[in-house]
Amino acid sequence: MTDTPIILNADQVAELAPRIDLAHELRAMFAELGQKQAVQPSQSVTLFPEDRGDFITYLGAQGTAGVFGAKLSPYLVTKDAPIITAWTLLMSMETGQPLLLCDSGQLTTERTAGTTALAVDLLAPESAKRLAIIGSGAVAQAHYRHACKLRNWSSVTVYSRSLAEDIAAQDTWRALASDIQFASSPEMASDGADVVMLCTSSGTPVIDTATIGANTLVTSISTNVAQAHEVDPAWLNQAQVYCDAQATTPDSAGEMVLAARDHGWSKEAIMGDLATLVTETCPRPSQGKPVFFRSIGLGLEDIAAAKALLSLAKQSS
Repeated sequence: MTDTPIILNADQVAELAPRIDLAHELRAMFAELGQKQAVQPSQSVTLFPEDRGDFITYLGAQGTAGVFGAKLSPYLVTKDAPIITAWTLLMSMETGQPLLLCDSGQLTTERTAGTTALAVDLLAPESAKRLAIIGSGAVAQAHYRHACKLRNWSSVTVYSRSLAEDIAAQDTWRALASDIQFASSPEMASDGADVVMLCTSSGTPVIDTATIGANTLVTSISTNVAQAHEVDPAWLNQAQVYCDAQATTPDSAGEMVLAARDHGWSKEAIMGDLATLVTETCPRPSQGKPVFFRSIGLGLEDIAAAKALLSLAKQSS
């Protein structure tokens, strides 16, 4: 065994990433977490001196898989646009040696979408037919790719503020799904939808929750904006709430923090997370109330994706 880790840049990761069976890797990882064979610490933010930016550290350890590591994601202030990168270091729990250092830009997009897809598979009714996606960029496209085969979708509708004027983006979506529909508003997209995936970088609500159906599943992701929330925090009192990690998400997810502070919501109302859903130790949603799933992005998701990437890199070498 060499002490030198495999190093993969963005182009090398992009070549290997489509071959990762992320659904399998994430389900196995969350099963480990549910069986207390994995550890998920809270995220930490380190501020740079002189307001030069910060970096977020995403940590995780998979005991059964025998790996641990961290993703470091800096936000670097410049006189122009900020620089945002991400790199993951994967290490062996048996030898303490580094195994992989890889650019995590695309992996972060894929694991974010893969996590949402796992939630859709676990929380959406088998009869779900109508899918709505709010957002149209790379993250939204990845969400569709990971979710498209989970149910027999009869319609897929996409909305974003820029999509109507972006012909190239429309063509990209039509290449993904020839029968894709484009909506003129988020409410039009979500009207009658069984699943609504929110895939934006917005720090404020992007959808009117009054239009959400009684049995609709709404999924939401994180962005760098402080206390970002894609739904009205007050709506959490009306929904059946799930998240990626019940121990850490409520203290980081913007709408959960605001709902607890301003609207009398309690994190004790969370019905379950992906670990308890995978291990079937929490209740599934009941009929008659909407369902909300919130993901903040976990270090364990980065570690699971990096572990799969390492296996592919070894096979290709």
